[in-house]
Amino acid sequence: MLKRALLGVSALALIGCGAASAADLATKYPVKAVVPVVPVFSWTGFYIGANVGYGWGNNNYDYRTPIGVAYNYNIGGGDGWVGGGQIGYNYQFANNVVLGVEADIDWTGIGNTNVITVGPLNNGVNKNGATLDYFGTIRARVGYAFDRVLPYVTGGAAWGKTDFGTYYGADTSSTNWGWTVGAGVEYAITNNFTAKVEYLYIDLGGNNYAFSNGGTLNTSFDMSVLKAGVNYKF
Repeated sequence: MLKRALLGVSALALIGCGAASAADLATKYPVKAVVPVVPVFSWTGFYIGANVGYGWGNNNYDYRTPIGVAYNYNIGGGDGWVGGGQIGYNYQFANNVVLGVEADIDWTGIGNTNVITVGPLNNGVNKNGATLDYFGTIRARVGYAFDRVLPYVTGGAAWGKTDFGTYYGADTSSTNWGWTVGAGVEYAITNNFTAKVEYLYIDLGGNNYAFSNGGTLNTSFDMSVLKAGVNYKF
């Protein structure tokens, strides 16, 4: 009888010690909740997209007569819509820095068809106005990503087909190369689709023409463009 009592007391003591140890362990080593990791958006990859916008052109004419008399006209290049597509590649490193390259082409309605010619330009001139048929750029982009928001600056080469009319039978339609610089901001709507707003200043330089009457004409063209676009990122 005494042995049974001692065994019972010992069993209760062991159970009590185990419970106390379990309580201590629960107090000293709490179980932490697992927080799911939210993936950070990566801008690295190829993309292709489309854009629309508006442009403000500026034309300059410097005509010199056969005897060297100069006539300069700044008639404005006209305003108009632009629309086209782009393709490019981004590489993100150092967590937030994004380097990229982009090429685009846009058709335009930019032109001035209401040019009033004065002075010696009235003689032998068949002038329909200065127009920009299309233009393109090849640019580098440098940005700093705030997760899905990417502000950036951009710059590079530009080209475009300009037409300044017909003078003394000479066609002034040509493709000119120049330069461009600008800035923009792009936002990742999903992991594949992004949207952007971008401003570009484009200078396509100018051309020199010599006419049959002995006169010469120097032209130049530059413009500002504001575009909105969407991209599909692969």
